[in-house]
This record gives sequence, C-alpha cells and structure tokens, in this order.
Amino acid sequence: MSKTPDIPPEWLAEFEAAARRPLEQRFKYGFVKTYKPVLDDAEYRSWDTMEEYRRWCKEHLPDWLGYGSV
Repeated sequence: MSKTPDIPPEWLAEFEAAARRPLEQRFKYGFVKTYKPVLDDAEYRSWDTMEEYRRWCKEHLPDWLGYGSV
C-alpha cells in the first residue's frame, strides 16, 4: 500500500469550505478571464482549411499562448 501524502490543515480547510459552496458560485469564481493578445482582439475569425488556421496562428500569435506546432 502506498502512503497518502500529508495535506496541510489550511489546504484541507479551504477545500472543505469550497466543497460546501453551491455549484453556481464555484463556477462563478473558479474561472479567471485572462486577456490573450491577438485572440481576444476580434469577435470571431474563420478559415476555410486547417492549414490556413495553423499558418495564421504561426504568423500572428505569441509562442507562449501555446498555439504553435510541435
């Protein structure tokens, strides 16, 4: 049997408090809106092919957003 790691009491208390909140409240505060340069600057974009989309990502998006090719 593997031993479970010790969980700091303050972490456990925070988890238990969060678990008691209603689901709607957990959703409301569980996601953080972060501005993403270029991606958030237009309401929508569309491409005819995946190749066009990938080319656009490579030419316009910063690498740190993670939309590059491997």
